[in-house]
Amino acid sequence: MGRGHMPIGRRERAKQAKRERIMTAARELFAEHGVNGVTTQQVARRADVAIGTLYLYASTKAELLIMVQNEKFAAAIGEGVAAANTAVGQGALERVIALIRPVVECVREHIENGRTYLHELVFGDPAEPYRQAGLALAGRLEDGITGLLTRDEHIGAADAATLARVITAIIHISTTATAYLHRSDDAVLADIRAQIHATLAPHHRAA
Repeated sequence: MGRGHMPIGRRERAKQAKRERIMTAARELFAEHGVNGVTTQQVARRADVAIGTLYLYASTKAELLIMVQNEKFAAAIGEGVAAANTAVGQGALERVIALIRPVVECVREHIENGRTYLHELVFGDPAEPYRQAGLALAGRLEDGITGLLTRDEHIGAADAATLARVITAIIHISTTATAYLHRSDDAVLADIRAQIHATLAPHHRAA
């Protein structure tokens, strides 16, 4: 029985190794040249796999980008959640900023790649597995913001969920709009902070 399972284990290890080579090649090439300056053939060549093999893992360049950016996005959300949880004594606004700062920096690390990634998540096929994973990460970010807002005694649970959607829309526009492209991360974050402050202010005035 043990021998019967061995080939499956080897095949799975070989598949995982190929996937890692493809991921590494795509990550390096996108960082070097941007998504618009890279072809799937270049990724296959650097990963040392046939183009047909690459298409078994990602059928388009957009899917390759989403594969790469999902890992970065997940790490940024994890970092932001940890930062927000340690912001003891801070108000809702500062906790939210602590959460989203690594996310904004992640999306803006390579402007072209970040903009394309968010565009693909919003407008691409939501049934495609990598997009599903990316959308799940976006949902995790929104849920994290909702959770932080519900700690504010002036914001109810229903309002917190709605405000979280508004805040994620602010982040999306502020990190993809052409007018913001040449601003520094700190400038963009300051503008996002001002917008979130204005969004939350009516709830505190009404209290």
